[in-house]
Amino acid sequence: MADLKDKIVLITGAAGAIGAAVAAAVKRAGGTAIATDLAAVKGIDAALDVTAEADWQRAAADLERKHGRLDGLVNAAGIAAVGSIEKTDLATWRRVLSVNLDGTFLGCKYAFPLLRKNGGSIVNLSSVLGLIGSPNLAAYNASKGGVSLLTKSVALNGARYKPPVRCNAVCPAFIEGAMVDGIAQGTRNPQAVQLKLLNDIPLARLGQPAEVADLCVFLLSDAAAFITGADVPIDGGLTAR
Repeated sequence: MADLKDKIVLITGAAGAIGAAVAAAVKRAGGTAIATDLAAVKGIDAALDVTAEADWQRAAADLERKHGRLDGLVNAAGIAAVGSIEKTDLATWRRVLSVNLDGTFLGCKYAFPLLRKNGGSIVNLSSVLGLIGSPNLAAYNASKGGVSLLTKSVALNGARYKPPVRCNAVCPAFIEGAMVDGIAQGTRNPQAVQLKLLNDIPLARLGQPAEVADLCVFLLSDAAAFITGADVPIDGGLTAR
């Protein structure tokens, strides 16, 4: 386990499977996890709508006042919608892009001044579906492809500072949880879709949220000090094909 002792890390989408696992992993690594999601329910430290600029401005001001800095940001908030380019309506397209891409943009933008103070690390949750296409996930493909290239831009900007602000994208394949279940249930034959997902992965299983979380913690830590601007697949070999 990488060391995050004395590091302050903000996590979005922390009510989801991956976000919750990241918050728990940050704590295990000795860091302070600030878990956020749409509502401040049990296990969530603060409400944050990642699509609302005012929410990000407030969150940054709160961090400045309480801690004076930020050492890590994990943009884990995300949604998916099943639909080809022919069947995706504009409202769905905009909603997926708003949460997945706009939310990541706003997080990077408003966390950056705090991360610059002592150097820091941003981890954006992209997807293998930001690296390869799917005929029935047009909006999701576009949003995650955007996250991956935004990550590279943020990384190059952050490298100009001393100490630097690093930025990397974690690209999971199919991870056990509500999102994968929702994708399958949004099709005509959920069981067939779930079987296909398993058949597409050379390791023949779905990933675990904790596995993604451990990768995020590594990228947040000083052990990954020479890694920035990378798309890091965690996909059971899917993109090796």
